Amino acid sequence: MYSARDQRDNEEWLARIDAAADSLELGSEARSYASDMFLTQLPDEDRSKKAVAAASLYAGALIAGEERSQSAVAEAMDVSRLSIQQRWKDLLTEAGFRPPSW
Repeated sequence: MYSARDQRDNEEWLARIDAAADSLELGSEARSYASDMFLTQLPDEDRSKKAVAAASLYAGALIAGEERSQSAVAEAMDVSRLSIQQRWKDLLTEAGFRPPSW
């Protein structure tokens, strides 16, 4: 769980997730999952937030059944595909989901 303060302090990152979700035409469920995962797994270092936000968006879209490619999400979030590839399974696991084995 996360605090209201975490949400307030990270409004910029939540707005970036929302803008990328707009460009990927993702629905509200995917956005909600992505925001929740990002805030729950909030990294301590600011430089890691961009990659965690991107991986959260990718994972949120998977959970909502609105899968997008890692490349498409990476482009929308302005990160490398590798940034997403290295983080998304751990985010799902930490959120209580079992990531697919593919």
